[in-house]
Amino acid sequence: MFKKILSTNSNPANAFLRIALAISILPNGYLKIIDFNNIIGILQSYYGLPWIIAFLVIIIEFFGAILLILGVFSRVNAALLGIVMIGATFYHLENGFFINWFGKQAGEGVQFHILAIGAAMASTILGAGKWSIDAVLQHKF
Repeated sequence: MFKKILSTNSNPANAFLRIALAISILPNGYLKIIDFNNIIGILQSYYGLPWIIAFLVIIIEFFGAILLILGVFSRVNAALLGIVMIGATFYHLENGFFINWFGKQAGEGVQFHILAIGAAMASTILGAGKWSIDAVLQHKF
């Protein structure tokens, strides 16, 4: 199983996909980490998440994105980020499809979430690709 988690190929397209996903998610995770206690409270009170799920969302968005940039356990981190984005999609459905470009909607739509879910699932299936720690570890094991 460990070997399957690390398995990847040397395709740079996999790397571009994984890095783009991580760079898109990391700022959200960073903002949540620096205001950790407040965000935990918001995720609990406004979204109704249990404390442990709110904690995991923050940890996955920040540390999962960093690990994805580095290409460490990329399949696992991409899958976890995809799950977080699926959860976020349900909370944003009421705002429609489109990103709130002009501030005229009540909130953000699901357009970004769908793209992030697709990138996460593709990265989960394809692996880290070129320029990843997974590729280095795969050759060692």
